[in-house]
Amino acid sequence: MPEGSAADVTEATDTTEVPAPVEDARIERALEAILMVADEPMSVVTLATAVGAPVKRVRQAIAALVADYDGETDGGVRRGFELREVGGGWRIYVRDEFDAVVSGYVLQQNPTKLSQAALETLAVIAYKQPISRGAIASIRAVNVDSVVRTLLGRGLITELFTDSETGAINYGTTDLLLSQLGINTIDELPKISPLLDDGAEGFEDVR
Repeated sequence: MPEGSAADVTEATDTTEVPAPVEDARIERALEAILMVADEPMSVVTLATAVGAPVKRVRQAIAALVADYDGETDGGVRRGFELREVGGGWRIYVRDEFDAVVSGYVLQQNPTKLSQAALETLAVIAYKQPISRGAIASIRAVNVDSVVRTLLGRGLITELFTDSETGAINYGTTDLLLSQLGINTIDELPKISPLLDDGAEGFEDVR
């Protein structure tokens, strides 16, 4: 083949690393590991790509994990968490019966003072709710994953709904935040426009 051909260029520029396929016997455990760190529901196609397995095999693995967590296999015991399908994707959640226990633990472990990053993120959610994590990150121009987890753990924000088209979770504030601010509704928040520079990006529609 002549030097400098299209094939040579493709080989030289294609540096995309494709994940090595996971052994079939380890697919369930690999999916479990991915789902443990996922902040958003993961579609079957995304999971299949991550482990390098056919979609059909991943669906079987997910069904096996659901049964395992629900204590339906080999006389198992139901776990304190569950694998739930939400908005076209899969994510691990605390079981409803343990919500109060987990919330109490998180509140005890976390210091009462919020960081500046957490306060700024909370303000964006309060004034722009319902709002997705991606939209929050766009306004703040930084990654907000850990901050959103902190605010969820404190009970100051909650997951309102999952967008049916994008699968993105939309967040809003809770009654706990209202009580800590000493207001009855979110409408009682002070006007934010006097506090912002003219044309502050992302807040054009906020009073």
